[in-house]
Amino acid sequence: MRVYVQWMNQQETLGVIDLEVVEKFWIKEVEKFFSGKPFKLKYDTSKSTREVIRDILNQAFERQKKSEGTMYAGAVLQHLIGAKLDCALEENQVTHHGFSTSDSQSGRAGDFVIGDVAIHVTTAPGEAVLARCKDNLESGQRPMIVTLATRIAALQQIAEDMKIADRVDFYDVEQFVSLNLFEFAKFKPENRKAALKDVIDRYNTIIDQHETDASLRIELL
Repeated sequence: MRVYVQWMNQQETLGVIDLEVVEKFWIKEVEKFFSGKPFKLKYDTSKSTREVIRDILNQAFERQKKSEGTMYAGAVLQHLIGAKLDCALEENQVTHHGFSTSDSQSGRAGDFVIGDVAIHVTTAPGEAVLARCKDNLESGQRPMIVTLATRIAALQQIAEDMKIADRVDFYDVEQFVSLNLFEFAKFKPENRKAALKDVIDRYNTIIDQHETDASLRIELL
């Protein structure tokens, strides 16, 4: 490193390089390096289960801010819900898709369709997802939206305006996942980390099978 810095200073003195440009280059390289790493999830017994789920989503949103157009949070949310459903239901009841494959492209009624229930998973809900819910209702299906807790109130108001609020189920993701984790652990403290590990292991398997970006994986510490 000393040799490299000395060489750069010499080149800058000669007017060959601009150190500001070099600095920006290395900042981008460092960001790229850390963006390629899996998300880290430290299981902390002093924190609520909701906080554990929130931490993963916060990491995804933070990485999303630093990347160019990669919707990390949406992908993590979709596959985390998919993993939870896999753990809650019998094998092969849930069909998974890559995050970039939209419902309209694939002809699916929702991100997940189980029985007559169409589940829509989104970090940015609005009229578009409610229009999909309206289609579900007209097709005899029961729509469900899983999203961020901060988005539910506004979404329900839009649903009221569309006259479908009383026919759509709204869930915030932290509650949707954390309650099942307690059930998987049979409400026993000694089982909670194992229950979380089962969901994270399933999540990572889904990432390996349906995504090309391995940095979407989660490492449980």
